Amino acid sequence: MFLKLFLAFTLIPFLEIYLLIKIGSHIGALNTVIIVILTGFLGALLARYQGLQTVLRVRESLHRGEIPASEMLDALLILLAGIVLLTPGFLTDIVGLILLIPRARSLFKIRIRRKFAQWIDQNRVNISFYH
Repeated sequence: MFLKLFLAFTLIPFLEIYLLIKIGSHIGALNTVIIVILTGFLGALLARYQGLQTVLRVRESLHRGEIPASEMLDALLILLAGIVLLTPGFLTDIVGLILLIPRARSLFKIRIRRKFAQWIDQNRVNISFYH
């Protein structure tokens, strides 16, 4: 786990800087900055819209007496997308925008559920209440 975090916090920024320099050398520094700002702004608007839609779906589920597990996972992924979109760079913007696409988010949710089920099986977590 430490290795994954280390790579994430070192490799991703280096890749972002490399891409910013490469793209900036082709289209110009100002154009590169404008693109990064625009994608961040548009992503933030989309994240806000998706987030509000998710809150409404959570309310509807609760009103029907259902547990909004899927909607809460959507909310978590939308929050992650918003955080990633705040990070300047092309890779993070692409990941953030992909997370804001409902179909793509569904694929991430399936993967997260599988990983969680595997974790429960591997750790033999007892999900019962003790009295």
